[in-house]
Amino acid sequence: MIRVAIIGASGYTGAELTRILCNHPHVELTVATSRQYAGKKLAEVFPHLRSKTELVCENLSVEKIADRADIIFTAVPHKTAMDIVPQLLNAGKKVIDLSADYRLRDVSTYEEWYQPHSSPDYLKEAVYGLPELYRDKISHARLIANPGCYPTSIILALTPLLKANAVDKHSIIADSKSGTSGAGRAAAVGTLFCEVADGFKPYKVGGTHRHTPEIEQELSVAAGEELKVVFTPHLLPISRGIMSTVYANLQPGWSIEKIEELYAEAYSNEYFVRVLPIGTTPATQHVRGSNFCDIGFAIDTRTNRVIVMSTIDNVVKGAAGQAVQNLNLLCGFTEISGLEGAPFFP
Repeated sequence: MIRVAIIGASGYTGAELTRILCNHPHVELTVATSRQYAGKKLAEVFPHLRSKTELVCENLSVEKIADRADIIFTAVPHKTAMDIVPQLLNAGKKVIDLSADYRLRDVSTYEEWYQPHSSPDYLKEAVYGLPELYRDKISHARLIANPGCYPTSIILALTPLLKANAVDKHSIIADSKSGTSGAGRAAAVGTLFCEVADGFKPYKVGGTHRHTPEIEQELSVAAGEELKVVFTPHLLPISRGIMSTVYANLQPGWSIEKIEELYAEAYSNEYFVRVLPIGTTPATQHVRGSNFCDIGFAIDTRTNRVIVMSTIDNVVKGAAGQAVQNLNLLCGFTEISGLEGAPFFP
């Protein structure tokens, strides 16, 4: 059994990691840290975990965490992670970081969108943890930068088209919607029930969302040249789920049948990417609670644009589930271990 720790277990991502790891056949969850809930059982903090774990939240030093775990998930905010991760690596541990601190390869880009980086030397070493694109590198890494939720949905939606040069690479618009769990568990007026229920709104419009450089970084790799996208996120009055609808101008010679063939081939060996038949649109409720990404597509012949629709559960494939998928690759387990469950419905 692999001993695993979660640093920052009291947020939505930490709770989801716990739920998944409690059912993992090859993992023992040995540490769950939380300053706020130190001394309380995780099942008291999250009652849905009753009878699943007796683990008590602790506020431990990095040294003590390293003594009790082989692989550590850092489910803490950016800035906090960069202060912890180097200590864990120096202790000989492998780390799957769920913050944004190691996702961007260029330190100047990171500092433009976030803040000064205290451990930039690790940016080149960190492997971007999107298994469908970087499986081989992930399996040999010691630091995995788990992708953001919006980027996961958009990158998986667009990569086949960009690699095939099927679209105008400078015409991309990504229109994305997320459930409120993406904002985290901390209390904030903007995510209170009365502020969100029965409403629908965009936020961080005009290329100001911090996931923008991450999206552009990975799409540029797929395209083979630097590109920029128009990315607009929206807040949905639901707890879980992301729907990204992506638009791009088609290059000549591409039909809907050819696009279907392209996606079927690109993801034929990817268990967690489900390519839908022509005429079928994905929906957030069909991936809820799962590590699946459902992808559908259509062509607007009037404007010669392809429309790619992608759905994930932002807490699972967009965070904790993808982190466990990376753990499986890192440890040589079957990639779907602990993640086999069907989506919740309804």
